[in-house]
Amino acid sequence: MQNLKTIVGRSAEINELRALIKVVGPSDATALILGDSGTGKELVARALHDCSERSGEPFIPVNCGAIPRELLESELFGHRKGAFTGAISDRKGRFELASGGTLFLDEIGDMSMDLQVKLLRVLQERIIDPVGTTQGLAIDVRVVAATHKNIELLIHKGEFREDLYYRLNVMPIEIKALHERKEDIVPLIEHFALLHAKRRQKPITFASISLELFMRYNWPGNVRELSNLVNRYSALYPGQNVDFRNVPESMLPPGIRLLANTDPGELPIATHVASGQGAFNFEVHGDKGLNGDVPSQPVDAIAEGDPSAAFDETVRVISMAQSWDSFPEQGLPLKQHMVDIERSLIQQALDKAEGNVSKTARLLNVQRTTLIEKINKYGLSTT
Repeated sequence: MQNLKTIVGRSAEINELRALIKVVGPSDATALILGDSGTGKELVARALHDCSERSGEPFIPVNCGAIPRELLESELFGHRKGAFTGAISDRKGRFELASGGTLFLDEIGDMSMDLQVKLLRVLQERIIDPVGTTQGLAIDVRVVAATHKNIELLIHKGEFREDLYYRLNVMPIEIKALHERKEDIVPLIEHFALLHAKRRQKPITFASISLELFMRYNWPGNVRELSNLVNRYSALYPGQNVDFRNVPESMLPPGIRLLANTDPGELPIATHVASGQGAFNFEVHGDKGLNGDVPSQPVDAIAEGDPSAAFDETVRVISMAQSWDSFPEQGLPLKQHMVDIERSLIQQALDKAEGNVSKTARLLNVQRTTLIEKINKYGLSTT
């Protein structure tokens, strides 16, 4: 189907997703799409619409998190003239605009509890009440909702109605994060390179070393981040083969810089070019996270100072845990001590492995990607 070609990828997860869309699309059942930000939830919603008998009618998206809660009711259900200050005329809501077609409610987890009650009634009775009137209006709309949040956790916290969840979750569709389906990275690059190519220019390609870094990167921004990067390099190097060794450091995501510098022995990286000329000749600063964020914990004196001091602190806390007689009268901050222990042990292992991240991961018996996240979180040195 032509409408399924927008779902790009060759992984088992994407093949299963396309097959599910073929089955669920023709149905009128309400669907709930789950997935991290940037995975393409609206794309899947559009594909469901295009596979249905409603494909000739409107597809109306609404981002429930982007519209102020006091305005969202009017946006969804419409209002009548004089309903509130500024309502100078009747206005159709998104439900009415989507008549005969599909209404896509993105970020449904951000909807207020009072509005959730009204949405539940609409889904049950298929009648909307525009603001400013008590006269109901029948609607014929298929609803597809989406969220990146854990709805079951929101229900547990009392922030989302359980009955509404069951009403929306008739057809659950989950989109895996990009780092869980790395087989899709190359076809997605090819797709976006064609999409972002300038007129009368060939699409860009990537050197093998660049693709290797792409494959090892964790993609916190998912497919959206990949699209934006390909768009960036299409503008900078139209029609060229992009080699990250020749790309200014400011044009690389911090996470890719970290990968390029933490374990250069695993990559066929050429000799570092002169300062300011390429990407692999810079330092990864400790105050930046894997995604360019400030780490959640500061780098304290133990992590930055004498390694023996860090070791002594670790021994002291472990000994304290084994001997309650030595527990201080004033107590201690347990969470911070556990953080200190983990930080100091990782730094000791890094020192023993001479900064080699893969060897450090083996010493600590943890996944390499997990270790990189912790190195970044604590601002530890790999040199």
